[in-house]
Amino acid sequence: MFAIQGEKLSRYYGAFRALQDVDIAVPAGEVRGLIGPNGAGKSTLIDVLSGRASGSRGRVLFEGRDISALGVQERRLLGLARSFQRTNIFPSRSVIEQLEIAALRGEEQNVEEVMRELGLSHLASKIAADISYGDQRRLDLALALVGRPKVLLLDEPAAGLTMRESLALADHVKDLVSRWKVTVLLVEHDMEVVFSICDRITVLQLGTVLAEGTPDEIRSNPEVVTAYLGSSA
Repeated sequence: MFAIQGEKLSRYYGAFRALQDVDIAVPAGEVRGLIGPNGAGKSTLIDVLSGRASGSRGRVLFEGRDISALGVQERRLLGLARSFQRTNIFPSRSVIEQLEIAALRGEEQNVEEVMRELGLSHLASKIAADISYGDQRRLDLALALVGRPKVLLLDEPAAGLTMRESLALADHVKDLVSRWKVTVLLVEHDMEVVFSICDRITVLQLGTVLAEGTPDEIRSNPEVVTAYLGSSA
């Protein structure tokens, strides 16, 4: 069964084509990477799937159900959560306050568990503006994990982190989603992170799907290497 699907997804900004007839289907339990050059449509695809892109065309299905007409909060209540490229935290609130607010949206109250899993318990009473950037990134991820979503859309969760921090976060995400049986669609520029944790990878270019396959298949795909990976392959 596919946990999340997009069928013929298109999104235009005036005359600019951000997405055109994109098909994507992620099986339950898979960690799917979404890569491509800047402007390829990766964040736009995440926005469309999560309900944040008004005026988009095509269908979005969640566990086989058409949720195209549902808004962001309705999709969140079904179990579709996302993190943001720029942290979506409230700098003036404490870590635990933010997580408790997020928990009001769902039925499962797992704030303490999420803090423990992401190493935030000792920072519970700290104001978000006063914790490190790495901890802020983990808080952003924690906000998405409150309520135990079924599908998690991650938009560059390692942005701004050091290589060591990025790989540590990647390992943590891989372990956590495996144990919690969460399906993940991951947008990430760090190829070490992508190749280390993703089961399959979808490559976008100019708003369309260029390729899809296992990490080894993508790494050796000449079109992908030419268009995006280059020497990083």
